[in-house]
Amino acid sequence: MIAGGGIGAVLVALAIALLSGQTGIDLSGLTGGGGTSSDALGEGQAQYVEQCTAEQANSDLECELSGTAQALDAYWSEALPAQAGVQYEVPDVVSFAGQVSTGCGAATSAVGPFYCPPDQTVYIDVGFYDDLTSRFGANDGGLARMYVVAHEFGHHIEQQIGAMDAADRRGTGPESDSVRIELMADCLAGMWAAHASSTVDPDTGVTFLEPVTEQQLRDALSAASAVGDDRIQESATGSVNPEAWTHGSSEQRQRWFTIGYDGGSLQDCDALSASTL
Repeated sequence: MIAGGGIGAVLVALAIALLSGQTGIDLSGLTGGGGTSSDALGEGQAQYVEQCTAEQANSDLECELSGTAQALDAYWSEALPAQAGVQYEVPDVVSFAGQVSTGCGAATSAVGPFYCPPDQTVYIDVGFYDDLTSRFGANDGGLARMYVVAHEFGHHIEQQIGAMDAADRRGTGPESDSVRIELMADCLAGMWAAHASSTVDPDTGVTFLEPVTEQQLRDALSAASAVGDDRIQESATGSVNPEAWTHGSSEQRQRWFTIGYDGGSLQDCDALSASTL
């Protein structure tokens, strides 16, 4: 089975994905805890995503990943039952370098971050974060990186509510289910970002993030734009072919993230049922 969307390209024949930033969000409330685990399989270096201090979460990418995952777990453990009547299942988060074996098959770091539905695991090589700014021109910023993780967690939410199974992810094109699934994940990432500064770490009683600033929000939107199909195609080939889209345009990705960020609900984020994208 193909993976549920690398942030910039679905895991089909190990297509290339893209994204990232460079610090910016203050994870001052984070002291650890969590429910995320990591056990990369296959060759290449693997790191265990485990407890980190707030200082480490603001200076170390592995700890930032752990803190982001914990913040997402805390938010969705409340939001998913409240909005969908579904008990949230904590996904595994695997940080790897080189290559990794997954329930979707073998993958390399070239794939970028992705979610594998069969094993309900998010896979991320944090070295990928350099690519968004250096190769694709997105803004630096911690919220840009967190958007990557939140997008992949969005696929996990889709898996839990049945959207993954309901979608035909084999097709391409501007109205395809492949695009709709990706835009829905962007919207779900926006929902989390809007509540991250009010979501309390159950281990500390302190919120995971400081309030998001306008600049940090622009960073996240810049990241969403950088991985739009049209922008990637134009950069690579000089032309745009909507019929080959699998993730949506830059404008669509920004707009659906904003729908979630501006008070959207699971129902609002249901791109599979949307009449227009």
